[in-house]
Amino acid sequence: MARRAKIHRKTSETDVSIEMNLDGTGDSQISTPIPFLNHMLDLFTKHGLFDLKIKSKGDTDIDDHHTVEDIGICLGEAVKKALADKRGIARYGAALVPMDESLCSVAVDLSGRPYLIYHVTFSGKKNRDFDLSLIKEFLKAFSDRGGITLHINLMYGRNNHHIAEAVFKAFSRALKEAVAQSKKIEGILSTKGSL
Repeated sequence: MARRAKIHRKTSETDVSIEMNLDGTGDSQISTPIPFLNHMLDLFTKHGLFDLKIKSKGDTDIDDHHTVEDIGICLGEAVKKALADKRGIARYGAALVPMDESLCSVAVDLSGRPYLIYHVTFSGKKNRDFDLSLIKEFLKAFSDRGGITLHINLMYGRNNHHIAEAVFKAFSRALKEAVAQSKKIEGILSTKGSL
């Protein structure tokens, strides 16, 4: 059974379309008006081995907030839809990823209960034109709409670009582990019988 989803969200501020295949090969076709976000989403796709197409437009003449948040919303919805009833999935995933001097730990639970713990500090507010505080907004939107518990802890790091890369790579690897299927798991991995 293909674990794929298509999501489209159009508001007065943004227009976002996403196609996602959880069982892909890392094929990335990302087109947003925010180059730094494009780069982070390319990393997410490659290191999670997801196939991901994103097309978005937004009111970036005001700032990037609405576009970044709405992409997070759509990505969370895409993961939730692609997982369907979550039968046979590992549910939990964790990754510890270095990027040069930076090290980030991410743990994921596809619990149906959204919660974000985000302990990441950047050495400045921006990476070129990109407001680094929007990474948290993206992840919060993803967690909320996907019904996912997400813990992100930067162990250490100095370079803002390296920190962001460590976050997105660890995030994708932890998610890849959580969505993985196993024949050993019968039904839903929960004593409640549902997630």
